[in-house]
Amino acid sequence: MRTPGIVITGRGGAGKTTMTSNLAVYFRKRLQRDVLTVDGDLYLPKLGFHFGLYLPRISLHDVLKDPSLNPFKAVYHDERTGVYIVPGSPNLYDVLNLDHRQLARVVWEFKKRYDIIIVDSPVGIPFDTLSTFNLVDYQLIIVELERSPIYSVERMIENEVVKLKAIGDEFGLKVGVILNKVREARAEIGGVIELVEGSIGVPVLGVVALDERVPMALNEGLPVVEAYPKCRASVDIQEAGENLVKWMFGRKVEKQEGFFQSLFRTVREFLNPYLHWE
Repeated sequence: MRTPGIVITGRGGAGKTTMTSNLAVYFRKRLQRDVLTVDGDLYLPKLGFHFGLYLPRISLHDVLKDPSLNPFKAVYHDERTGVYIVPGSPNLYDVLNLDHRQLARVVWEFKKRYDIIIVDSPVGIPFDTLSTFNLVDYQLIIVELERSPIYSVERMIENEVVKLKAIGDEFGLKVGVILNKVREARAEIGGVIELVEGSIGVPVLGVVALDERVPMALNEGLPVVEAYPKCRASVDIQEAGENLVKWMFGRKVEKQEGFFQSLFRTVREFLNPYLHWE
């Protein structure tokens, strides 16, 4: 299997980072493959918070500013979930004089090592991560319905999904949508799915409920599927993850890592900075 890349896009507050971290955990557990998440929101990075990484010693920003720095030094392995994370720096001054085009160079290095890469984009039009769109295969648009009045949902969907899809189309990406923070009382959800799939032509791969356990998990420094695997949002995210597996690979994919594969992965992880960086 070639290394698939996914870029996660959407407006502010839609839950992009939450979906990035949780889908990464799902892929790791479901497929038993090495999954790397990259915080592409260079000006407001927060992916690390979802894994309890608040002050990384070396961050993505350090690597982008210093091309001679081994990019794998900015990779952190979360032992609890098995996911690899490249966090951004929370320091305001680290975002100054940053060349976001260097992100593609770094992601290219990571593609040599990891089985699945998920890039968390900034809000709105993802200018920070556009340089990586040539390196990925899939675009997920996260749409939040919670803050959208019923009478304006259609307009919001058309304004948001159509624009973001146009970017993915330009780069030849396969585009999908996940509806997030959905209340059970929202009776128009069927109409929203019909609009997205019928009128815009993008598959809805998941509908995730609004769940108070999500912010609770964030406060614990864990994705909700790890912290509260049986809560409503976790169940929905796992269903979306299974739909993604079928959507991306076109067939049922079985777990593939046994004892020797696990041992090899551990050794490779130790040697990786020396094998893939000159």
